[in-house]
Amino acid sequence: MSLSLLLTAVVALLAAVAAMSLRNLVHCALMLAIAFSGVAALYLQLDAEFMGFTEILVYVGAVAILIVMAILLTRSGEAPHQSVLTAGWPAGVLVTVLVFTLLAWAVLNSTALPVAGAEAPSVSVKQIGTELMGRYVLPLEIIGLVLTVAMIGAVIIASREGPPAPSRRLGATQVSVPDAVIAVPPAPVTTNTLVADVPAPKEGAA
Repeated sequence: MSLSLLLTAVVALLAAVAAMSLRNLVHCALMLAIAFSGVAALYLQLDAEFMGFTEILVYVGAVAILIVMAILLTRSGEAPHQSVLTAGWPAGVLVTVLVFTLLAWAVLNSTALPVAGAEAPSVSVKQIGTELMGRYVLPLEIIGLVLTVAMIGAVIIASREGPPAPSRRLGATQVSVPDAVIAVPPAPVTTNTLVADVPAPKEGAA
């Protein structure tokens, strides 16, 4: 294992951990983009050029940017006041360690490891790009159009704001709140109230 591959793996792992543990959603999205970039760099160093470029175009160039724009449009980038860790985080760590141990044991004891690797395919990234922009250009354009329509719809939904609710006085006091209008009925008028409001006659008046 080369030093550059090890450093890329460490950077991708640290970025993934930061994406889960940071409090600000914008920072989490940026760390996620760095993690995707690290995975793409790993693919490129392992001579998987198509997977590396696909990771950059799809995940870094589309998914991560879409997450950042969704956070900015919905105004949800503020850091939460509650703690990032929940009460059951020790159980989650324990389950993660057990699953990782089970997967490592299965990989190390697999019978497919001693088998020699297959020969490198003769198809290059240039040939794949030529096929995409030639024979499969129509499906590619349709996918781009669908993603564009979805992005425009997300912008319209996120920017739509309803008008403020007007407050009126029609025999009752109304309190305007953002989601509803609560009507508060007036206080009942009783006989005692009417008698108390009449002033008493002065002494000696005719």
